[in-house]
Amino acid sequence: MSNPGLRQIAFYGKGGIGKSTTSQNTLAALVEMDQKILIVGCDPKADSTRLILHAKAQDTVLHLAAEAGSVEDLELEDVVKIGYKNIKCVESGGPEPGVGCAGRGVITAINFLEENGAYDDVDYVSYDVLGDVVCGGFAMPIRENKAQEIYIVMSGEMMALYAANNISKGILKYANSGGVRLGGLICNERQTDKEIDLADALAKRLGTQLIHFVPRDNIVQHAELRRMTVIEYAPDSKQADEYRQLASKIHHNKGKGVIPTPISMEELEEMLMDFGIMKTEEQQLAELAAKEAAKASA
Repeated sequence: MSNPGLRQIAFYGKGGIGKSTTSQNTLAALVEMDQKILIVGCDPKADSTRLILHAKAQDTVLHLAAEAGSVEDLELEDVVKIGYKNIKCVESGGPEPGVGCAGRGVITAINFLEENGAYDDVDYVSYDVLGDVVCGGFAMPIRENKAQEIYIVMSGEMMALYAANNISKGILKYANSGGVRLGGLICNERQTDKEIDLADALAKRLGTQLIHFVPRDNIVQHAELRRMTVIEYAPDSKQADEYRQLASKIHHNKGKGVIPTPISMEELEEMLMDFGIMKTEEQQLAELAAKEAAKASA
C-alpha cells in the first residue's frame, strides 16, 4: 500500500448504539468536503454500507470467496460496490450464526483489499466494527495498526459507557506497539439523565474529547426506512448539519488522537453515583424501606 496521505479511521461502540448510522452519515458529509471514501464493514450483519448503497445488504467478501472457491479467485471489482457520491463500499461478512469466528472475515477482507490496491486512491478508509472489543478478530483494525484513529460511539446509558471504557482498554493495549490513538467520543443522544455531562465526564477520565453530541431526531429513522443517510434524504435539515459538524471535526482532528486512560469498573460506578444516576446499596435499601412504610400506612 502506497498512500502516505491516507487516514484510516474506525468507528467502534456497543451494539445497537447507532454506530453504523452515525458513521455512514458522517462519511456522506465528508464526501461533501471532496474527500474520497472507502468503507470497510466489519460486522457479520453486513449493514455498514446499506444507507450508502440504498440496499438491504451487500454481498460480503467471505460469501463471494466461498462462491468463487477462495479469496484468491476474486477481483477487486467483485467485492467493491460504488454508492452515494462514489463512496466505495466493502463488507467483510462472517460465518453462519453459531459457527466459526466472525473476526476471520475482517482479517480476510482487509488483507485482500490492501494486497489489491483498494487503499491507493482514497483519502479515508473507515472501518465500522461490531460491538465491544471482546475478540481478536474484531480488534484486528486496532491490533494490526490498520486504524490510526478510533472514534467511539456511545450514549449516557450504563452499558454504552461501559463499552466505551472497555474499547479504550483495547486501544491502550496496542497503542504502544502501533500508532493507534483514540480520536474522541461521539455521544449519540438517547435522552437519558445528564447525558451530555456524563459523556463529557467520561471523555475527560479517558484523557480524550467529546468530539460531538449528536441530538436525537426522528428524521434519522425516516431516512433509514428509505435506506438513505440524512445527508442525502434531508440535506437542508438541522440533523444533516449536525453530521456535517461531526465530519468537519473529524477532518480537522488529524494527529490529535491520544493514548486513552481507561478507568476501572468501580471508578465508572462511582462516576455514575456522583451524577446521581446510580444509587449506592444504602440508598436503594432506604428507598425500598420508604416504599414499604408508605404501603403499610396506606
